[in-house]
Amino acid sequence: MKRMKAVAVMLSSIVLICSVVAGCSSGNSSNSMNKKTAGALGESIAGSGESSGPVKLDIIETGNNLPTPDKDFIKQAIDKAIQSDLNLTVYASGDDYKNQLNVRLASGNFPDLFQVSDRAALKQLVEQGLVLDLTPYTDKLQPVKDFIGDESLKKTTIDGKVYAVPKAPSIPYNTYWIRKDWLEKLGLQPPSTIDEFLKVVKAFAEQDPDGNGKKDTLGLTGSKLSTFAPIFGAFGVGDPNTFYIKDGKLTNSLYDPAMKDALGFIKKLVDTGAVDPEIMANTGLQHQEKAIKGQAGIIWVDWPNLSKDQFTEQIKKVNPNANWIQLAPPLGPGGQHDGPYDLGGTTGIYAIPKALENNKDKLQKVFDLLNYVSGKEGSMLVQFGINGTHYNLEGDKVTPTELMGKEAGFTWLYQFTGRPEMTYLQTKFAPQSKYIQFANSQPRIQILNGFLTNPEGYNPADTIRFIEEEFVKFIYGKSPLTKYDSFLKTLESSMNFKTYMDASTKQLEELGYGK
Repeated sequence: MKRMKAVAVMLSSIVLICSVVAGCSSGNSSNSMNKKTAGALGESIAGSGESSGPVKLDIIETGNNLPTPDKDFIKQAIDKAIQSDLNLTVYASGDDYKNQLNVRLASGNFPDLFQVSDRAALKQLVEQGLVLDLTPYTDKLQPVKDFIGDESLKKTTIDGKVYAVPKAPSIPYNTYWIRKDWLEKLGLQPPSTIDEFLKVVKAFAEQDPDGNGKKDTLGLTGSKLSTFAPIFGAFGVGDPNTFYIKDGKLTNSLYDPAMKDALGFIKKLVDTGAVDPEIMANTGLQHQEKAIKGQAGIIWVDWPNLSKDQFTEQIKKVNPNANWIQLAPPLGPGGQHDGPYDLGGTTGIYAIPKALENNKDKLQKVFDLLNYVSGKEGSMLVQFGINGTHYNLEGDKVTPTELMGKEAGFTWLYQFTGRPEMTYLQTKFAPQSKYIQFANSQPRIQILNGFLTNPEGYNPADTIRFIEEEFVKFIYGKSPLTKYDSFLKTLESSMNFKTYMDASTKQLEELGYGK
């Protein structure tokens, strides 16, 4: 009797293990069991691979500073947690990565998990039949779904099927920054409306705010048309050629009646002569360099590039009294919006090759990995390193140790599903915490462009260039705004823009936007 009982217990254990390890069963019963166990996978994955030992996983992505495996404590911790043998390869150059990925996919030497540059690249891989449709496996990725949010999966949904895992949503970084010491020297307050903004921009260029006796300062600098993102927002429109919901309807900014008003006001700004005449030529961080050198009093830029220690030191070397502060978006007739925030945007996409569907054990191990780095234990590991070594935990508060800065700079390479952005940034960049919070708390126009894939016959590069050229003509007075409707007709007739609009509208409606 005793022996029969022992056999029954053993058989029960085998059934349980087989249910957790994919490949031992299939169909609805398997999905049901995995759904029940999925919640636990994020916290305790080890059991899924214990029966077969470590499973090798080959992963490639872009990145740098990955330590050798013997010093890679993240690899070692993950391997121990999920019984894997990770082989992560990173490429510093995006072009090198793209070439390597193409070679491997063409030769059938598929990595088990790989980064995809964007939706367009994902669509191409889908059309080539090279990536796995994850739709039937979403129950097995419940911890991932809980971590990134169900809405995020729309970012990698093509023709109703989920083909990859996007990283968890990021947060906006950009705001206007303004020289507070210049405001004080001229007896001005931080502008809160577009008219006050216009007045300050002009004053910074005309009233010698740096006190050197020369008219050598600019009111506003930035890079490209995004320099005016909060101005577009003040009129309730997104940046050029962005989709959003307005008054309950799906709208493209180019067709928003308020766009012409926004362009008219931007022209008033430019007409003052106080806007950097090189904004359309500024590339990289040239606009930031101008701000640091004291050549401009307002700049549209992200918080890292003006508040990180290396940049604040540069600013102080030029002028110890320079005091840059963030500026809330100015209020206009369309409200107050600090530029757009793309709901469809993501900082990373990871796909699994279709070929892996024939290797159930390895496929389950990839799911285990994605679930683990999405759960509390794994997410903390890939954000901050080893608890007690790289950080200490008091309740929910993470306190970095000195070793975090010295050793844990590469952990982001394992953040395949992203991270809780606000908590992560405020921990890693504690001195910049108030700037991060400020940027994240500003109202934004929620655009949808990240959800779109371009239709056949539409060349986005040509269209972007044409729109940019025409907008520059409007704001620099080379073309009157009375020709705006003519610009739209040319866009539709020569850039296949009507096809793009129809395809984009259809895609967004299928995802539930604008219906």
